[in-house]
Amino acid sequence: MLVATPIGNLGDLAPRAVEALADADAVACEDTRHSGRLLKHAGVTDARLLRLDAHTEDRAAGDVLRRLAEGQVVAVVTDAGTPGISDPGERLVRRVVEAGYGVSVVPGPSAPVAALVASGLPTDRWCMEGFLPRKGAARAGRLAELAVEERTMVLFESPHRLAATLADMAGSLGDDRRACVAREMTKLHEEYVRGTLAELADWARQPPKGEVVVVVGGAPPAGGADDDRIRAAVAESIARGASTRDAAAEAANLLGVNRRRAYRLALEG
Repeated sequence: MLVATPIGNLGDLAPRAVEALADADAVACEDTRHSGRLLKHAGVTDARLLRLDAHTEDRAAGDVLRRLAEGQVVAVVTDAGTPGISDPGERLVRRVVEAGYGVSVVPGPSAPVAALVASGLPTDRWCMEGFLPRKGAARAGRLAELAVEERTMVLFESPHRLAATLADMAGSLGDDRRACVAREMTKLHEEYVRGTLAELADWARQPPKGEVVVVVGGAPPAGGADDDRIRAAVAESIARGASTRDAAAEAANLLGVNRRRAYRLALEG
C-alpha cells in the first residue's frame, strides 16, 4: 500500500493515511527517524519500520515480498509526498506486481502537482522531469530535449544548484521562457516566484532556503505560434474579462511566445 505523506504541513496527513499506517504490519520508509516522528504525531506508536531508500530499495523489496507471502500488510511512505515520484517506490511496485500481489494507494500530497497548479502555467498537458543530470553531455542532451518539449515541465533542484540550473535552462530554452519556482510549499514561508528563466536565475543568485520545485512553460508548437493564433488567444482572454495586458500575458504563457510580442498584437487588435 502506497501512502502519501505531507510535503511540509503535518495537517495534510489524511485520516485514511493514519488508518492505513496504523493497520499495517510494517511501514517501509526512507528515513526511520523522520517517519518515526510522523507516526508519533499521528498516534501510531507500535509500527515496525523498514528502511527503503534509493540505496536499499532492491534489497528491501525482498523483505516486503516475504512479508506479503506471509499475509502481512506493508505500507510504503517516503519522507514527503507520494512514493514513486522521484522518490523510492517505483522498483518496489514493479517487483510486487510481477510477483502477483495487489497494490493500493492512499493518495494525498504531491509536490509536483502542488507546484504545477499554483504556477500559473498551462496544466492541461505536463510532464515530470525530476532532477536534471548534473553536468556534461547528459545534462546538455536533456536540456536540448526540453527546449522543444511543448508540455509544461516540472523539475526538482536543490537550492544551492538552483541558480545554475535556471541559467542553463535560460541558455537552452530561451531567456524569456516563463517559469515558476515554488519554495517551502505548505509551510510557514511558502513562496511562489514567477517570471522568465532569466529573471528567476538572477533572483536565485542568493540561494533560497528550503525545498524548491521548478515549473517551466512548454515550447511553442512546432513552427511557432503565428500572429493570428496569438490574436485569437488574446481575444479569448479578453472575452473572459481579462485586461489587454493580462490577456497578452496569458496568451504568451499559453503559446510560449514573447510577452512583448503578444502585447503588441493585443494593442493592434
